[in-house]
Amino acid sequence: MTTEHQRSGALDAVDRIVNRGGDADDVLRQVVDVLSRLYPYVSIWFVEEEQLVQGPLAGRATDAERYPIAFQGAKVAELEVGDAAEDDRAFLERVATLVSAHAMVGWDTGGERWEP
Repeated sequence: MTTEHQRSGALDAVDRIVNRGGDADDVLRQVVDVLSRLYPYVSIWFVEEEQLVQGPLAGRATDAERYPIAFQGAKVAELEVGDAAEDDRAFLERVATLVSAHAMVGWDTGGERWEP
């Protein structure tokens, strides 16, 4: 089980990573790395053509729960975390919100360059 101090530190780290920006793949891999210090399994699953496709991951699959990652009201991915306690739900939902603009790999931009 994670402590409030651990969640706060991880949330600060995720916030810095997201605000620093850069390549979406790099951002998401760094976020998975931060979360993997707290949980035995972390993965991001992308919605591509109405199916979930596994993206960056760390650890081995355990009893995991998924948290939707939505952008402008549409689910674009899911954050999957193993062995998270119920007390971690709000924290993980916040992480899902923070990474949402970087998780739109399956979206078609119509050829237009897109910046999160």
